[in-house]
Amino acid sequence: MNPAALLRHERPVIVCGIVALVALSWVYLWQGAGMGMTALDMTALGLFPHRQPAVAGSMEANWWIVASMWWIMMIAMMTPSATPLVLLYSKVLERQPGSLAGRYAAASLLMLGYLVVWLGFAVLAATLQKMLEPSGLISAMMLWSRSAALSAGVLAAAGLYQFSGAKRACLTQCRSPVHFLTRYARPGIGAGFMLGMRHGAFCVGCCWLLMALLFVGGIMNLIWIAALMLFVLVEKLMPAGAAFGKVSGALLLLWAGATLVV
Repeated sequence: MNPAALLRHERPVIVCGIVALVALSWVYLWQGAGMGMTALDMTALGLFPHRQPAVAGSMEANWWIVASMWWIMMIAMMTPSATPLVLLYSKVLERQPGSLAGRYAAASLLMLGYLVVWLGFAVLAATLQKMLEPSGLISAMMLWSRSAALSAGVLAAAGLYQFSGAKRACLTQCRSPVHFLTRYARPGIGAGFMLGMRHGAFCVGCCWLLMALLFVGGIMNLIWIAALMLFVLVEKLMPAGAAFGKVSGALLLLWAGATLVV
């Protein structure tokens, strides 16, 4: 494809690249992400995972595999909600001097910076997982909560956070890519990476406790992974997303209470 054709199809090319990245991430998760079992084997539908029958055995995956699994999972879940910002940024770059290759590089670096921040989250989550596994609070084999107290605590914390000022501030940045770019965008290819890291920081600030819900429902539970991805998309991209977040917070609190009495 010649440069003129690439210029005409710049945004479709970017979308195709993002779709390919997300699809490959989901395939990797489906196959088990190096955890020794397929994700389907670790998937179950249930509101109270601690009530599900115990499964003997434990995962033998080392910390690096667990961290990689968490990062790929974050790529699969969070990249779709960042797509509008990447596309808007590519449109902004069209009005600035520079080559087509430079614009592709800047957009790619924005996404890379965004995912690097989620890599940091993945490192912390993997460390927490490896600490919880020997404690018996989560199933060492199925990776879902075995403790009503743990489940209720995480659900309540996630519910309360939905009403916090930190959540509101971060969600506002995630829901307003035009405002975000107007305030933070700077010229230069390297600036795209820093812009992506800044947006990633807001995104982690918005969603970190929602991602912690995986410790309740199952870190490799495809139903919970898909549900949380849809939750984030609605909250960030839909017109009523902010209101949806508050309603969901109330429901999470009710869920936490029910977990303690079932």
